[in-house]
Amino acid sequence: MNDQIHTGDEHGELGDAEYAEFMELAAQEGFDPEEVESDIAAAGHGPLPVLAVVGRPNVGKSTLVNRILGRREAVVEDRPGVTRDRVTYEAEWAGRRFKVVDTGGWEQDVLGIDASVAAQAEFAMEAADAVVFVVDSSVGATDTDEAVVKLLRRAGKPVVLCANKVDGPAAEADAAALWSLGLGEPHPVSALHGRGTGDMLDAALEALPEAPAQTFGTAIGGPRRVALIGRPNVGKSSLLNKVAGEERVVVNEQAGTTRDPVDELIELGGKTWKFVDTAGIRRRVHLQEGADYYASLRTAAALEKAEVAVVLIDASESISVQDQRIITMAVEAGRALVIAYNKWDTLDEERRYYLEREIERDLVQIPWAQRVNVSARTGRHMEKLVPAIETAIAGWETRVPTGRLNAFLGEIVASHPHPIRGGKQPRILFGTQAGIKPPRFVLFASGFLEAGYRRFVERRLREEFGFEGTPIHISVRVREKRGRKK
Repeated sequence: MNDQIHTGDEHGELGDAEYAEFMELAAQEGFDPEEVESDIAAAGHGPLPVLAVVGRPNVGKSTLVNRILGRREAVVEDRPGVTRDRVTYEAEWAGRRFKVVDTGGWEQDVLGIDASVAAQAEFAMEAADAVVFVVDSSVGATDTDEAVVKLLRRAGKPVVLCANKVDGPAAEADAAALWSLGLGEPHPVSALHGRGTGDMLDAALEALPEAPAQTFGTAIGGPRRVALIGRPNVGKSSLLNKVAGEERVVVNEQAGTTRDPVDELIELGGKTWKFVDTAGIRRRVHLQEGADYYASLRTAAALEKAEVAVVLIDASESISVQDQRIITMAVEAGRALVIAYNKWDTLDEERRYYLEREIERDLVQIPWAQRVNVSARTGRHMEKLVPAIETAIAGWETRVPTGRLNAFLGEIVASHPHPIRGGKQPRILFGTQAGIKPPRFVLFASGFLEAGYRRFVERRLREEFGFEGTPIHISVRVREKRGRKK
């Protein structure tokens, strides 16, 4: 097996010889080479450019996001999350892949329309590469819309104006009236019926760069990017100050606009790390209810820029739904993961016992995450943070050569075959790891693999190859019946 250094070329992470061998295997098993190639490309891509969908509540943002995703969401990814607060989705249009951020899902705690839209715009300016700004053409441009335009203009990110709810020719005039916003041509769309979405997406793709603006770990030896996330008031700032306080080498106030978050370059364990701080999304609003909303935006923006997420949890309190949501966001963003239990020094035996039970019950989906018990106040066990981050990053970048992976899959199928369903026994025929950061596998099977079996395969992959501290994506392609293809 030719195990060369993989430069992430068009075969995902597979080298040429490995790729040729793999395609031959696929052809023998009766898979369509073109489909196999696109499956590998889909799993093997590097970081994708980010398109944020922004606008007032009820203008149809989430409907538009679903329309953009089309049937792509139907690809079954069996990753039982803690809750389904999805924010970022992968999409494909005209052969290009990109990420869509749906800011519509964050409006549940109403903090005043203006505030929620301003926050979305700030998120888009900080973390997205281009913005789709959705306006309800049947209502026309409101004061809130005008205010957002000012924010977006200041950011200088490319904006595509989507005039939604244009359901027929009669409504086209309403859309034309939106030229007045000064964002260029309004694209008349009916997200509900799909009318005009193609043209709008063409325009959005023209605005999107090929890859995200942030170069992803390409600077050889550049500092690794860590996002410190967690519920409001869980002690993130004190942790950062504690970490930086004693050994701060450089505080790098990056020049640029005031929008730029201040990323702290901090020396820890003999290495320099970049702690991504998302102070850029400010809570301008004097509303307590808005806290969760801003926390979501801030977390999403931080994850977008980081390689590893350190989730801080207050160990003195019960693990909350919000803690679980934040962990889910990190896992779904595909980042390496470290869970730091803060205020460990304050726990008595009883609380420790109950905390362990809570972890078993509420964080059962992520037994693989690195764990450290720390105290931001006293600095206790801070030295354990670095090895945990390094282990997680190593797992995140691990790649298993195709030959070894298939030998391992063969053993699994022989020792633990898939249960028989409806008289048939689906088998994993072969597979490959098409991508890293996080590790992404494509398995090719003779029939549908049940969720439980996929989880079993993931567990065995981790036992065999490590992958500590990183989510794993496994997608399964089922061979279509020969002869039935049109």
